[in-house]
Amino acid sequence: MATSNKRTTTNIVLFGQAGAGKSSLVNLMAGTKVANTSNDLNSCTLRYEQYSIRFDDKSYNVFDTVGLEEPQLGIQQYLDAVENAYKLIENLEKQGGIDLLLFCMRAGRLSTTLQTNYRLFHEFLCEKKVPVVVVITYLETEPDKMDDWWTRNKNIFREREVYVAGNACITAIKGNYPERYEESRTAIRNVVKEFTADGQKEAWKGGDSMLVSLLRQLKGLLVGKGKGKEKPRLKKDMVSRLTKRCGLSQDVAKQLVDRIKSQD
Repeated sequence: MATSNKRTTTNIVLFGQAGAGKSSLVNLMAGTKVANTSNDLNSCTLRYEQYSIRFDDKSYNVFDTVGLEEPQLGIQQYLDAVENAYKLIENLEKQGGIDLLLFCMRAGRLSTTLQTNYRLFHEFLCEKKVPVVVVITYLETEPDKMDDWWTRNKNIFREREVYVAGNACITAIKGNYPERYEESRTAIRNVVKEFTADGQKEAWKGGDSMLVSLLRQLKGLLVGKGKGKEKPRLKKDMVSRLTKRCGLSQDVAKQLVDRIKSQD
């Protein structure tokens, strides 16, 4: 009798702003505390945390990545975080692919750092093949409906070429707003189900994304598959793409290329 290779668990990668409440968002989705919500960077992993959660009779693996913010992390920690995000994407390719990217940001300005985060994950690591849902947090004091924030700000996302498939305007803090907290749980669960439902396109299992392709080419050159002038030219091209499209500084882009190309 033939066996089915269909996965029973959905893979979600959570990325975005440090301090936006990503761990609290995981707990909100889970309906119980599964993630540590410490804001201490020294106590939080610079790799990622995996949480297995279940709601509405479906299982999800949520991979919570560190906030990629260079000034707060320091350059070396920032490079560690980007390198580990790259490794996570590679590992998930082998585990059935990625179904959804959750882009978490605190209500406020769509900063350059947030735009860089978006482009690194969506464009460079996932080749624009994985749907992105933006989750706006800390909206418990929004005067009317929390969704009004998106109505006021959605055009800014388009103007800055931050394209998302869906959005959830929420609070992940129960505090004095228990009704809004429960409303937020329903909102985030509904949007996750919508963009990972049966019938959605098959999970992305990797491909020749710009960054991944360049990294693999660069590794090939470093082990002798390329010749002479090709090596510095390829590195220069890669640094140029990271600086122009992702907004990284020349110094950070160069160090990132060196860091990842040196992997075993």
